[in-house]
Order: sequence, then structure tokens, then C-alpha cells
Amino acid sequence: MKTIGMLGGMSWESTELYYRLANQHVRERVGGLHSAPILLDSVDFAEVAGLQRAGDWDAAGRLLAGRAERLAAGGADLIVLCTNTMHKVIDDIERAVDVPVVHIADATAAAIAARGIRRVGLLGTAFTMEQPFYRERMATHGIEVVVPDAADRALVHRVIFDELVHGVVDPDSRRAFAEIVDRLVAAGADGVILGCTEIELLIGQDEIDVPVFPTAAIHVAAAVDLALA
Repeated sequence: MKTIGMLGGMSWESTELYYRLANQHVRERVGGLHSAPILLDSVDFAEVAGLQRAGDWDAAGRLLAGRAERLAAGGADLIVLCTNTMHKVIDDIERAVDVPVVHIADATAAAIAARGIRRVGLLGTAFTMEQPFYRERMATHGIEVVVPDAADRALVHRVIFDELVHGVVDPDSRRAFAEIVDRLVAAGADGVILGCTEIELLIGQDEIDVPVFPTAAIHVAAAVDLALA
């Protein structure tokens, strides 16, 4: 098995999910006492969030590229950036290392296409929903993305940063997210991307009538596929 380098901490709540899922996948696929060889570099999310708010994506790219270099130097055979939003700076990370970087949007697009879906709703941070980097990457795979209206985007962003990254799972927020998905479906979405890894702590397929694409789970599965190839 190849060693998976996880660049996490954004937030640690979702990185914990990445670690658990990777080991579960390896146990299910290899059996016995096998678990996933993982190197984890967990950043201080306060620093990254401050750069996000300031719009200093260049500094954020340099920070994460440097941490990815450390993972590769430490023996990681592939890199997984455990966050959707910071894929905005994935090019900086890819230039910094000579090992494969598993792109969360590419893995998610493949899962969407496998279901025969071409138009999906997107829930995520305001950065992910409002900036073009995620939608443009999906478009390269023939996937059209629909985002919530301004009020719903603000609610989703608030719940992520005020609740989910702190480990707070509020049933009222779960209901609000389900209602937002209903509005996306009414706008023509045939499925929904949970495009912030923390959202998977709040809502899943049980609450939604259309296909749900949990990006952390999909991303981890793609990384394990590569590690076991």
C-alpha cells in the first residue's frame, strides 16, 4: 500500500472523518488487521481562515504548498487536501510536490457522472459557492452546478463556521439545509454536492430525496483506490 499524505486541520472535525474513513476503506478492502498508512499534517485553521477572510489566497497557497512539501519529504506517496474550499489553491500544491494530488472535485465529478447526472446543487462555504474555481472544475467534466440564492448561501456559510467546525450539530440547521436542497431541486438540480467536508457531519442521504454526493467520503475513496493500485 502507498502512504497517503493528508493535509488537514481545515477543520480538524472533518479531518477526523477523513482519517476514520480511510482506515475503514482499507479494512473492508484488504481485510485482516490492515489499516491505512497515513501521514497527517494538520494546520492551524485559525491561520487559514484569517487568510480566507482577508482574500490573501497567495499566502494561503504558499502555506499549504509548504506543508505539502513536508508530507512528500516525509514519505507520502500521494497528497489529499482535506477541504473543498482550499482547492482554490490546489495548483500551488501540485507545483510544490512530485507526487499525485487527488483533486476532490475530480473525484466528485466522476461519482456524479457515474449516476448519469449532469446538473447538481452545491452547498459549501461562501468561497466555494460564490467563486468560480469549483464550478469551473466541474464544468470540465460536463457537470453544471447550481448554487443557492444569497440568503441561503449566507445561512450555509454561517452554520459551517459558527457550528460545524466547532462540532455543533443542530437539528434546526439540519432542517434548514434540507429546505435549501429542496429549493435547489426546484431550480433544476438532480442531485446535491455536500461541498464542504463538515456538512457531512450534519446531513446525508437520509434527509434528502435526490442523490447526495458527500465530497469527503468520495475523496477518501479515491485516495484509497490510488493507494491500493
